[in-house]
Amino acid sequence: MLKRIRFGVAAVIMAGLLASSVRPARAQQAEAETGFGLQGTVSAMSAASTLLGQAPRSGSLVDGGFRLMLYPTWKLNRHWNFYGAYQAVSRPYYYSEFTTQGYGVRGNLVQGYLSYSQVWKDASLQVKAGQLSSAFGSFPLHYDDRANPMIDVPLQYGYYGALATLGGLAGAEVDGTWKKWDARAQFVNSSPANPRSIFASEQYGSWAGGVGYTIVQGLRVGASGYRGPYLDRASPFYDPVEGRPRNMPASGIGLEADWGHGHWNVRGEWQKFTMTYGPLPTFHENTGYAEVQRELNPRWYVATRVSYLSADYLGNLQQIEIAGGYRPGVGQIIKLSYETAHSDTTNVPDRTLAVQFVTAIHPLAFAGH
Repeated sequence: MLKRIRFGVAAVIMAGLLASSVRPARAQQAEAETGFGLQGTVSAMSAASTLLGQAPRSGSLVDGGFRLMLYPTWKLNRHWNFYGAYQAVSRPYYYSEFTTQGYGVRGNLVQGYLSYSQVWKDASLQVKAGQLSSAFGSFPLHYDDRANPMIDVPLQYGYYGALATLGGLAGAEVDGTWKKWDARAQFVNSSPANPRSIFASEQYGSWAGGVGYTIVQGLRVGASGYRGPYLDRASPFYDPVEGRPRNMPASGIGLEADWGHGHWNVRGEWQKFTMTYGPLPTFHENTGYAEVQRELNPRWYVATRVSYLSADYLGNLQQIEIAGGYRPGVGQIIKLSYETAHSDTTNVPDRTLAVQFVTAIHPLAFAGH
């Protein structure tokens, strides 16, 4: 147990030292016609959770970890750009990993795409190809710890074993805006419910897209969806008697809303997922969350998120997270969070108390003409 506590404390100290040693990016890059930049986020987290003691991990109730996000950008000219997002994260770091076995550090490419963009007076168009975030839902825009006021993520999202991935998918996407409307359409190599590497076998194309409308400044509503085969032969949910994986699609539909005014920020999503299993009954899951954040002053905020998930044959799960944040410096946040989750299959709710330190880094910026 003491070893895990020391690991978490060391991660927090490492993040603090790294934050004090980086240099700010030069402002002229934003004004340059071309240029290369590298920014990032370092996070360190320590948690005390009843989940950590459950099988198969069955470990100490206190653990810690760290996460590094790097964002390289290369502006080729005013139309062509490269954008990347690379993640290195220890295990366990995400709450969804608290009940899984193993320790270590893993890296993966969340985004890495080449884009062409064109802007007009009342409209814009962007075409992207490469490793992309899923176009389904709105929370994938908040996968960076600085953009998430909480420490955990909504129940339907995650990097592995989630209904909607926060990881990357290989494919192409078209984004557009016109006045108060925005839209996106995406074709990728696998389903958001089962993200596959571009080098993996059994890749089946999947469609995703969404549309949104800004009613007034600060208030946007939208809808999104996806559809495509989601199983592979190595999946624990696959049985050969069900048929070929490519003939069993999954689909998701969702509604989203985001409102910000003054000291308040409110966002939420409702989603329904349908998974087909060949001759077996179709499986349905309904899920959603509402999140409220209140800025107390420029340094302090409080936030809460209420999530639920209802699934055929598996019952219901409710989750509540309450967090407070303090900003000690520019690009830095210290979060303290308490989360409780209760399902129909357990009599005692799971509880997690966690502290997280997040800091932005700007190690490199080179501007051209």
